[in-house]
Amino acid sequence: MLDQRNHQGKFAEDYVRALASAAGLIVYKDDIDHDGIDFGFRYPGRAGHIASPAIEVQVKSWSVPSGKGPDLHYDGLNELQYNKLVAGPFLVPRYLFVVVVPADRERYARVETEGLTLSRLCYYRGFEGERPIDEPSGKRRRAVRLSLGNVLTVRALRELVGAPA
Repeated sequence: MLDQRNHQGKFAEDYVRALASAAGLIVYKDDIDHDGIDFGFRYPGRAGHIASPAIEVQVKSWSVPSGKGPDLHYDGLNELQYNKLVAGPFLVPRYLFVVVVPADRERYARVETEGLTLSRLCYYRGFEGERPIDEPSGKRRRAVRLSLGNVLTVRALRELVGAPA
């Protein structure tokens, strides 16, 4: 069995893969994680004048969410990871996906009569217009706010990619 950290991360990646599958998107993965991107999502067709619109994402998992008001305050990125999402411009838009998971891994998924339920939610955040950190360090954290309104759903994922409704 996977250790807790790797199990949690794998579940988060599989969670967003399941949403992409339900959205009818193609999931792609670079052969190495050199650029801070875990997955790309592509619509396999045309969206207006654009062929095969896509986004790229970094996926994180989080079992102890915290925040006040309309935002969660996620501090799981170091400054190097943050800059890989911010320091564009990028040809393909980049997002952070944070999957909030139960602390107890036995509660990740539930099978019931009506189907499979994956526990908790995924939140997304874009960084267009944000400034990168000068002289970033892998040892310092960069907290980001995640709006509770930015729940990743099948519809939201299709909209982020630019797929037709």
